[in-house]
Amino acid sequence: MGILSEAHICQCFSRLATQKRNSLVTINGARQKTGQQLVDSVLSLARGLLQLGLRNGDVVAISAFNSDWYLEWILAVAFIGGIVAPLNYRWSFEEARMAMVTIRPKMLVTDESCYYWHSAAQGDAIPSLRWHVSLSSPSLDIINKYNMLTAEMLVEQSVINGSMNYSFAPEGAVIICFTSGTTGRPKGVVISHTALIVQSLAKVAIVGYSEDEVYLHTAPLCHIGGLSSAMAMLMVGACHAFIPKFEATLALEAIEQHHVTSLITVPAMMADLISSVRLKRIQKGCDSVKKILNGGGGLSDNLIKDATRLFPRAKLLSAYGMTETCSSLTFMTLFEPMLEASGTSLQMLAITSSSPVKARGVCVGKPAPHVEIKICVDGSYNVGRILTRGPHVMLRYWDQIPEKASNSVEETWLDTGDIGFIDDHGNLWLVGRTNGRIKSGGENIYPEEEFQTLA
Repeated sequence: MGILSEAHICQCFSRLATQKRNSLVTINGARQKTGQQLVDSVLSLARGLLQLGLRNGDVVAISAFNSDWYLEWILAVAFIGGIVAPLNYRWSFEEARMAMVTIRPKMLVTDESCYYWHSAAQGDAIPSLRWHVSLSSPSLDIINKYNMLTAEMLVEQSVINGSMNYSFAPEGAVIICFTSGTTGRPKGVVISHTALIVQSLAKVAIVGYSEDEVYLHTAPLCHIGGLSSAMAMLMVGACHAFIPKFEATLALEAIEQHHVTSLITVPAMMADLISSVRLKRIQKGCDSVKKILNGGGGLSDNLIKDATRLFPRAKLLSAYGMTETCSSLTFMTLFEPMLEASGTSLQMLAITSSSPVKARGVCVGKPAPHVEIKICVDGSYNVGRILTRGPHVMLRYWDQIPEKASNSVEETWLDTGDIGFIDDHGNLWLVGRTNGRIKSGGENIYPEEEFQTLA
């Protein structure tokens, strides 16, 4: 594939520097930037990284609270052909060390949430590390204590020498995003520029994001949901409003102050927002919200009802996906304020008449346009392993050796690890996990069925 036809997440710069030249695109407290200012900041940082010695394919580990600076670092590293590895700031240093030993970063960038990592990472703890950098502006004592560089130092030393063009890492990789570790030790998932662009286009098409959005960063940028939604907002030229991390009170204040129009949640976040409003008995500013995308598990009927009361003008959608598929595979509308029949939850229990197994499940909607899904049926029933393929799928796990394309049809599909079926309307239903399957009397039984019956 020629370089002219390859996707790159920094292709959004042209739009930001022209159509959004004088419009606000990032808000982080009192710090605000227009489209042109954001692009200039990213390019200045990219020059500084190149002059420091960072090269194509080098890995940069970042652990920090959400901020406009964090977003700029992701874009600057991507611009020079580097690979960003966002690490969870909630990790202990030992968890972070194990991840970094695997991905071998040349640079570690943190803010105050993880400054102590730099002290622990000295010596041979992480042999690949060459540079320690502060994402924020620490005191001189902190800089000397941890022998750190700062973004300001890198920018000050950069020299403008002709125009710059973005570069690519090997395989078109741009992000190493770690899984949540719910099924074992977190694994580094290698995500390509193409996967992020395609995922962004799906969110723009299905959720309906536009350049007029004010998007509140509720999900951490170390999570694939937060990353992919941030990329979608960059593509359309929306405004990014940042809070360091999710706290219901902070989020509600930001929604009112910045007239936020869109955000993403998980069920626990939505429950916290609802509880906070009930506790304070206020509901200011929520009418500005027009789009909410929920992931990380389904919303209960009660949460959906409460959410529609709190955000009466918001289209509420739910998504099913995983890190290995660059976020969302399927989408489902739970509430549409523009329709008279809105507010009906589709998260109901199902018993398929076509399957003797009487498999109960949870509906997660239809696949996005770019997503191909099939069910690998185990036996004579319609329930089986959920497989997917397409440009949204990860390149590989970081510790795997890149392999040539296989001639085997089965190996071109990613096994999600979930069990389910597709109904006559094309909706995907989840039944359970592959590793939760029990064989009894020649039939496959999924313990999750009883749980879902009671949910």
